[in-house]
Amino acid sequence: MINTVRNTVMAILNKDNNGYVTPEEFNLFAKQAQLELFEEYFYDYKNALNLQNKRLSNSGYADIPKQIAEVIDLFTRKETGLAYSAPTTSFTLPTDWYTLNSVFYNTTTEVERVNQNKINQLVMSNITAPTTSYPAYYLTGASTSTPTPTSPGNSLIVYPTTITTNIDVLYVRYPSDPKWTYNTVSGSPVFNQSAADYQDFELPLSDQDTLVFKILEYAGVNIREAAVTAFASQEEAINDQKET
Repeated sequence: MINTVRNTVMAILNKDNNGYVTPEEFNLFAKQAQLELFEEYFYDYKNALNLQNKRLSNSGYADIPKQIAEVIDLFTRKETGLAYSAPTTSFTLPTDWYTLNSVFYNTTTEVERVNQNKINQLVMSNITAPTTSYPAYYLTGASTSTPTPTSPGNSLIVYPTTITTNIDVLYVRYPSDPKWTYNTVSGSPVFNQSAADYQDFELPLSDQDTLVFKILEYAGVNIREAAVTAFASQEEAINDQKET
């Protein structure tokens, strides 16, 4: 998909004499566009669920939360046996985590998420203090990536602190950074999908036109989405002819 997106972007730029986007600039814009769309899925999912719970959506939109969840599921991953740091009594989260779904101890015991203030209150009581049967955790540490409302830190502290092993997490990861790779032929970049660092977009094909639109926005080009769709269809037809 990434080559079709770039070809469409370049075709629109060339048509209106809007300048040139280098491969490096394109990859930067592509990363930002994909991340923006990725985060929109979570925003749309939350809104769709709210409408569904309030019964404000009609039957034609009943499957929207399910459809969005299917996309989010593409990025859901399980990491077992998180690394434990004795000096900080914390478990290190995967570097690509976006939001946590669940935390487990010894595979099947779910660990309750609480904030730091609440954990302090819990451990001071013999009645509410976390146990190995009913453990709890809170997030801590500076984020290794751009902070978001769902990603406030890069590690978690589990109570009781006697737990130092066997912590697993089910989480949603960030999409991999897209990279249009190329060889230089006669002074011009030519797409090379075989490069070791090649990475396509990880979003559904249905997002292709929106990616083009957003990349053009980052490049400073104002264009109607309908025009993007027309160019994308034209580019796809050209690619189909080349393949046949």
